[in-house]
Amino acid sequence: MSAYDVVIIGSGLGGLESAFILCKEGYKVLVLEKNRQLGGSLQIFVRDKAIFDTGIHYIGGLNDGQNLNQSFKYFEIMDKLHLQKMDMDGFDKISFDGDPIEYNHAQGYENFVEQLSKQFPKEREALKSYVKQIKEICDYFPLYQLRADEAPTIGTKYLDINAKDFIASITPDVKLQNVLAGSNPLYAGDGCKTPLYVHALVVNTYIESSYKCIDGGAQIEKLLTKNIKAMGGEIRNYAEVTKIVEKDGIVTHIELKDGEKIEGKNFISNIHPATTMGILESTKIKKAYSNRLLNLENSSSAFIVDIVLKPNTFEYRNHNYYHFKRNDVWTAMYKIGNEWPDAYCIFIPKSSRSGKYADSMTVLAYMQYDELKEWQNSFATIPKHKDSRGESYEEFKINRAERLIDEAEKKITNLRNVIQSYTVSTPLTYRDYIGARDGGLYGIAKDYHDPIRTFISPTTKIPNLFFTGQNLNMHGVLGVTVGAIRTCGVFVGQNYLLNKINKA
Repeated sequence: MSAYDVVIIGSGLGGLESAFILCKEGYKVLVLEKNRQLGGSLQIFVRDKAIFDTGIHYIGGLNDGQNLNQSFKYFEIMDKLHLQKMDMDGFDKISFDGDPIEYNHAQGYENFVEQLSKQFPKEREALKSYVKQIKEICDYFPLYQLRADEAPTIGTKYLDINAKDFIASITPDVKLQNVLAGSNPLYAGDGCKTPLYVHALVVNTYIESSYKCIDGGAQIEKLLTKNIKAMGGEIRNYAEVTKIVEKDGIVTHIELKDGEKIEGKNFISNIHPATTMGILESTKIKKAYSNRLLNLENSSSAFIVDIVLKPNTFEYRNHNYYHFKRNDVWTAMYKIGNEWPDAYCIFIPKSSRSGKYADSMTVLAYMQYDELKEWQNSFATIPKHKDSRGESYEEFKINRAERLIDEAEKKITNLRNVIQSYTVSTPLTYRDYIGARDGGLYGIAKDYHDPIRTFISPTTKIPNLFFTGQNLNMHGVLGVTVGAIRTCGVFVGQNYLLNKINKA
């Protein structure tokens, strides 16, 4: 058994960023990943030579001086990323059945107001008010601005305000309300639950600037991994942690699936907190704390069709589509059975192989985990065999994929004629390959009715066991980065760390 200063369970973005920070501060760090590929939702896969992202379809906040840009400078990856800036006047296009107009979300706040004012000429003042308040909300969360947070606990302002109600208070125009919230699949927006701060922090980063990763988001993982190893950090794949063992109030070691034991002084879990509780052998954790984590609701999952396009048949489009069948963007996630899909998103990856034409397309629709209950007790085999869950599962996937393609073809005329092949992912795919509990896209669901309950502290009841990742405060590249800063701030001092990031 070899001892490390910090052992990190899971190589998602939060785990890798935590490893980088602590390696840079002189800690001896080991990262353990159960799968072959590192990176969690940063992973890519290839079908028929086309590259697909599992989670990072586009990134915001990367202009010079913006928060994620500054963080990535600190991680020594910003100048090495291959990026494509998206359309300035409409990086996201929101649309609805029965309405031929595509409503534009533009980059830059003045431009955002300007472009939507063209489509809603009577609503310019309402749009200005919306923008002003979104900025104010983001300013209230200093860590997202990489500013020192002097408050001992997170404030309650904005946490218990419903996003849907707030947007409705800005304008009586129902169509504009839905357009402003039209990219809510980015955060699994639920009209009954989603807090305003979730909407604000997510949309802000994309309005500031929006980019696609050329050839996929795995480049972030590869660059971080290279930097971690260069500083002496160790990273192991095919290393599934099955036990976290506590003795006399502290974690002494973890145990891998093959029985190997690894000692450490500190342990950071980058996997879901509930999953962490499931493998923790401890008498120190009270049942109330454990049950709280186990009973937290997870965000909605998705059904995804990744399409390989026939060569030189579909011109690349430098924007995303969010389409809704009804003039109500807040309830699409609840539609099941024959009412599904009620909405979908289309992302068109940017490839370095071709300029004018796209290689591929991803069509994503919300899907409730319960739609897969027939197969929930089955787990994908690795390597994956087509019939690993049986013929009925394959039939379900094909049926839903064809239905989703039918809907997408209403938006992308002649779509079927340019499809070479497609691959399907379901909520079970997310659960088994990404480690997402209940297949949830964005970890623990936030609820404005009880906001503090869904904030997970990076510290636990065991002094040398910590959390990081999308379940702490927020999901997304920026949210996870802030989470890593919070976690590592416990080790090195948060203000000290922020100072180093801001000087990078």
